Amino acid sequence: MKRKTKLIHGGIPSDAQTGAVSFPIYQVSTYKQEEVGVHKGFEYSRTGNPTRNALEELIKDLEGGKRGFAFGSGMAAITAVMMLFNAGDHVILTDDVYGGTYRVMTKVLNRLGIESTFVDTTDLNEVEKALQPNTKALYVETPTNPLLKVTDIEAAAQWAKSKNLLFVVDNTFNTPYWQTPIELGADIVLHSATKYIGGHSDVVAGLVVVNDDKLGEEFHFVQNSTGGVLGPQDSWLLMRGIKTLGLRMEAHESSTKKIVEFLSSHPGVGKIYYPGLETHPQHEIAKKQSGGFGGMVSFDVGSAEKADQMLKKVKYFTLAESLGAVESLISVPARMTHASIPAERRAELGITDGLVRISVGIEDVEDLIADLQNALAE
Repeated sequence: MKRKTKLIHGGIPSDAQTGAVSFPIYQVSTYKQEEVGVHKGFEYSRTGNPTRNALEELIKDLEGGKRGFAFGSGMAAITAVMMLFNAGDHVILTDDVYGGTYRVMTKVLNRLGIESTFVDTTDLNEVEKALQPNTKALYVETPTNPLLKVTDIEAAAQWAKSKNLLFVVDNTFNTPYWQTPIELGADIVLHSATKYIGGHSDVVAGLVVVNDDKLGEEFHFVQNSTGGVLGPQDSWLLMRGIKTLGLRMEAHESSTKKIVEFLSSHPGVGKIYYPGLETHPQHEIAKKQSGGFGGMVSFDVGSAEKADQMLKKVKYFTLAESLGAVESLISVPARMTHASIPAERRAELGITDGLVRISVGIEDVEDLIADLQNALAE
């Protein structure tokens, strides 16, 4: 199947019992058993729910893995992945990672003895330097949030395999419509499905796909044991969102390219972070491993004061955390999504107080450009 067809017909697209073309919401917690241990595939909805199962089958197919899993948030999904490790284990992670990922690794999971080192994963020499005898995994976010750095997934996968490490990829920004890391060697792919996969700012969810049956059994044990599962209503919302994912991702990218052209010629805009720019240091890698460059752009306006002035003027860009929705969103990472990262660490990474991040929606691009032009006017 081609990509858009798989979004509609992948997984379990209809209900076998009723013929419903939209898979039903099974709002149920427990299931009748004919005898002890004899049931129709479901016994308790933390362990498995038909609606959640349909979503999990769909994301498994889209990412090309062996098993899919749905969680109550992206952070619940990330935490569950980390629950595969033991006290004393070490994980190497991308330095420019989502603030919530940094927070959970350095403020929560470290209490359980899971160690972490953050490095620039676009440079495998830096990754190699971070390797320790107790390292168990390499965790890559690509493109990164908010500096849009791109790690060579295939090269990183080969390195991880040579060191007998699990290779985990956060595919939130590109989605399986543009990028399928398992095809490039990833063992685990995860998403904050709140973003592009849901696409409508109406659901909080996380998704994980694993590429090994044994690992799938281990991970299901973690999911069932820790219980951070996604409910049937939200599972249905994600399946509905996925049907239009291809159309939305293409619309996001088309508008983003035009906005980047505008920003590139504006005197009030400094450095622009977008993998679609030929001047982006990993442009060729992004072009090689992804079908598109996405709808996320970060750019520096010089100071927190200028960023605030801009935020007061925007009309169609909504000041809000999150991204990947049909409406355009704007944020200042240093004081919003990445505020949990210490100021000195943000400075090292280049997340300045004047850095603005936009998530380009599907409005008419002419309106969005006019909105930015007005907001950037002195």
